[in-house]
Amino acid sequence: MSTLDSLNLTRIPADDEALRAEVRAFLSDAMRDVPAHIRAKSWSGYDPAFSRELGRRGWLGITLPAQYGGGGRNAFTRFVLVEEFLNFGAPVGSHWIADRQSGPLILKYGTEAQKQFYLPPICRGESFFCIGMSEPNSGSDLASVKTRATKTDTGWSLSGQKIWTTNAHHCQYMIALVRTSGDAQDRHKGLSQVIVDLSLPGVTVRPITDLSGDSHFCEVFFDNVQLQDDALIGAEGQGWEQVTAELAFERSGPERLYSSIVLFDQWLAFIRTPQGRTPEAVRLAGKIASQLTPLRAMSVAITEKLTRGESPVVEAALVKDLGTGVEQLIPAAIADDLFSRESQDMPLELLQTLNYVTQVAPSYSLRGGTRDILRGMIARGLGLR
Repeated sequence: MSTLDSLNLTRIPADDEALRAEVRAFLSDAMRDVPAHIRAKSWSGYDPAFSRELGRRGWLGITLPAQYGGGGRNAFTRFVLVEEFLNFGAPVGSHWIADRQSGPLILKYGTEAQKQFYLPPICRGESFFCIGMSEPNSGSDLASVKTRATKTDTGWSLSGQKIWTTNAHHCQYMIALVRTSGDAQDRHKGLSQVIVDLSLPGVTVRPITDLSGDSHFCEVFFDNVQLQDDALIGAEGQGWEQVTAELAFERSGPERLYSSIVLFDQWLAFIRTPQGRTPEAVRLAGKIASQLTPLRAMSVAITEKLTRGESPVVEAALVKDLGTGVEQLIPAAIADDLFSRESQDMPLELLQTLNYVTQVAPSYSLRGGTRDILRGMIARGLGLR
């Protein structure tokens, strides 16, 4: 029996599914006047006021215990929320990482003091986190990180650099994977995670402008940054185990399927019109839907594992790899369809949305782990290497 044999067809429980209507009603109103090419930026949409409103409604930290300000519900509830946020193109970039993985990581590995300090403002949509994993000349090979935290009399001295850090310029905190002993040749040994207050002296954050003109990726420099002793999260030297558990949250959810969904919906609306409908377009719509449907089923099955407290690392890697492939297929295939037509009578908003998604789509297979790294993990999980 392979790792993937454990994925069972799963339905979202009725109690969790019941939340969908309320969320849709709110988003239908909140996003009514936002054009599609802006909604397509959902992942990177920075809107702290929107995040605070979600927190006020109890829709952030939904899986965290009530004693820390959370909703005390399960991963299925969050699946419903995230699926609707992305389908409507809601601006989730502010709270995205804190809600998805930083909060659950702190809940699992943090001290009681860390939980009391960090989790309530995450649930209120007031505290934003970024992830310090990738480094120059390392990419997704996380075991080769060189950023180092050295023990001092009062805590830790942090020096090094992180890159491709999403929304670091808008965040108060980073959870960084660093080396606390040994060197890069030791691979998984000697790695730890620390929480870094990005306002500390010695921290420099530089946004990186991409092809679309956005600057949601950043590089972050640490020059002898002094951290308190309680900056360490979890056990020293257990960073690799902790970060792989964290990545199961990052790689398995709807966010790995729906990055291009606003574009897909805009195009579907066009091909439902007399001028937009062609046999080729209808076949293409079926092709895309037939790929999204089983991937969503896999994502729901992994969510069921998460509700049982499991860490489905290999299964999550598979969903991420296949999901980003479909996300990248959507703009490429839609462009082929639109620009193969004789008529150039197409909605401007559709073309603007296509332009944006085409520019950012190459990043889909970089963020959260590159294809080469993910496929190596999958091969090992299946016993192929």
